Amino acid sequence: MMLLTPELRDRLLANGRLRDVDHVPVVKFFNPVGAATWLATEFDEDNDTLFGLADLGYGCPDLGSFSLLELASVRLPFGLGVERDPTFEGAFRLSVYAEAARRAGSISGAEQLLYKRFRSESGRT
Repeated sequence: MMLLTPELRDRLLANGRLRDVDHVPVVKFFNPVGAATWLATEFDEDNDTLFGLADLGYGCPDLGSFSLLELASVRLPFGLGVERDPTFEGAFRLSVYAEAARRAGSISGAEQLLYKRFRSESGRT
């Protein structure tokens, strides 16, 4: 699977040109056989450096930069690699995901908390 489509690349690059903005994540990458997850909001003109929330599965998600080339080069068991979640649509600003991830200990835990809270606040079950 292509990690970044041209449309996603363009959206990330546009966000990268707007500094000091709390963007909504554009793309979610994940390890299909592990706990690592990345939410990216920005892409640098170097065509490698992404910015967002990284969770390597050790209970301490953190904001920072990570390499698209490194994500693409990861080789996992069964011939798998890091994948992009094609169904992901960011619903909250990155700071909201980051705070929830710190509390939950993971990005996936944060998503569960945030969507549960959203459903209860909007009256959805």
